[in-house]
Amino acid sequence: NRRKKKDANILEIPSIPNPFPELCCSPFASVLSASLLPKATSRKKQVVKVYSEDDTSRALEVPSDITARDLCQLLILKNHYIDDHSWTLFEQLTHTGLGRAIEDHELVMEVQSNWGMEEESRLYFRKYYAKYEFFKNPVSFFPDHMMSFSSETSAAISHSGILQIFLNSSTYPEIHGFLYAKEQGRKSWKKLYFFLRRSGLYFSTKGTSKEPRHLQFFCEFSNSDMYMSLTGKKISGSPTNYGFCFKPNKSGGTRDVKQLCADDEQSRTCWMTAVRLLKYGMQLYQNYMQPYQGRSGCSPLNMTPMRSISENSLVAMDFSGHRSRIIENPTEALSVAVEEGLTWRRRGCLRLNSHGSPTAMPNIGMSIHRSQSWFHHKISRDEAQRLILQHGLVDGVFLVRDSQSNPKTFVLSLSHGLKIKHFQIVPLEDDGKLFYTLDDGHTRFTDLIQLVEFYQLNKGVLPCKLKHYCARIAV
Repeated sequence: NRRKKKDANILEIPSIPNPFPELCCSPFASVLSASLLPKATSRKKQVVKVYSEDDTSRALEVPSDITARDLCQLLILKNHYIDDHSWTLFEQLTHTGLGRAIEDHELVMEVQSNWGMEEESRLYFRKYYAKYEFFKNPVSFFPDHMMSFSSETSAAISHSGILQIFLNSSTYPEIHGFLYAKEQGRKSWKKLYFFLRRSGLYFSTKGTSKEPRHLQFFCEFSNSDMYMSLTGKKISGSPTNYGFCFKPNKSGGTRDVKQLCADDEQSRTCWMTAVRLLKYGMQLYQNYMQPYQGRSGCSPLNMTPMRSISENSLVAMDFSGHRSRIIENPTEALSVAVEEGLTWRRRGCLRLNSHGSPTAMPNIGMSIHRSQSWFHHKISRDEAQRLILQHGLVDGVFLVRDSQSNPKTFVLSLSHGLKIKHFQIVPLEDDGKLFYTLDDGHTRFTDLIQLVEFYQLNKGVLPCKLKHYCARIAV
């Protein structure tokens, strides 16, 4: 009985609340609650595979939130390349012949997550000089006949103010013009008059009328990416070689792709640049300005563009006197280049034989250019144009190749005015000596290296100087 009374007294004692309930847990649970644990700071990593122009590839383990710009910076450091702010990451859909330059702020893993299982897709790392060229030279990208402004905007707007309207104004300029559109579910193409507005892309069902009852919606851009056609007419069967399209991020296949093509390169460049500005706006300008953020006196859209590294290094110098000087006269620069080239050839064409005496190498001038990055051995005209297009149609992008029509001559392929032009380099023999010329012998060079270096300093008979060469890099 006493034991029962004692147990009853114990049961009647009121329970005391636990002041630390978070410490009372099962032995299988964590000692501390999840809210008290510090958040994990480690970032997940994934493997990404990047290709180069010569189809070599490199696999890198990178954070899952890495941007295209950061990945380019990583490849530049690993390969010891010079960063001239033109390195770009490209997305190429091999099966459909489409490609695009990935914007610097885009997440690489998000781009890869949009790839379909049936698509053969790759990431390429190369230079693209036209990525932000429209900030430097908007006149070439936005012709007057393709633009119209609202009544609120002054009709006599200067070209320097075009970008301010694209980026800052609520009254977005209207881009208009004819485009060929591929009809849904058919192989045929139809020429229609299109209008680009903030709400999307429209076409007129009645000529060039822009009345609301005649406008039909074509596509919008928030959930799609814009690609350029890399194969021209081969795959899509388009009327021209200037094709581009809009592909939804989560596409069910090629049936969801909206395909268009323009009459010329200037028209295609205008449409594609306007869509980029419409979709990303100030983000593009921030990407462009990021390398120059630390520079003083950089006002928006008024900053003097930096000269390229190759352009800064190409200055004709005279070291014959006590003090060096810059040679500004093109005629004097040519004579100095010829004299130095002859001296270099005489010195380079001599090699010591087994007895220690110099031996002449008669054919070195015919092959020395093959080691240069700008020389592409036996590539076709179409392949040369594709290479230059991939590097961007900026004035001065060039390469030198063997001529297919005449095995003894060479061809200089050069970008100027959004067009690719080809100039024949002809060998001439005079008094037993071999020279190369672009202007029927008026200006002669002892080898192709001398010729290229001269036209990097002087435009001569060319429409512009040689600025950026196309090279097949390795990663």
